[in-house]
Amino acid sequence: MSRWSEGSFAGPFGSSRGPGHLAAAERLKDWTRERFSLCGDDTVIVVETVSGLPGFPPRETAVAFWSAGTRHHYTVFKALADVTEEDVPPAWLKASLALSEGIECACC
Repeated sequence: MSRWSEGSFAGPFGSSRGPGHLAAAERLKDWTRERFSLCGDDTVIVVETVSGLPGFPPRETAVAFWSAGTRHHYTVFKALADVTEEDVPPAWLKASLALSEGIECACC
């Protein structure tokens, strides 16, 4: 039995994942692969986080992907289930999404 397909699951960060969570993550991965012309074996990671800090969105979705050995990332300030294809940055921004060498990014 998969924890993704049956009921809900309280994850290590307190988020409740229903049956549509995995489908939403896969959909966002597909949109990211298509938008940035990624190969099938390029890694794409999608994470939804919950924040209780004042001034921060209650939920946000972070996406990281590797292309030609370079890590790229972007954040959508919405819950994963609410992310649409229009929230994925345009392809021409790909270079600006790359993490520069020597720069540490602990945010995502």
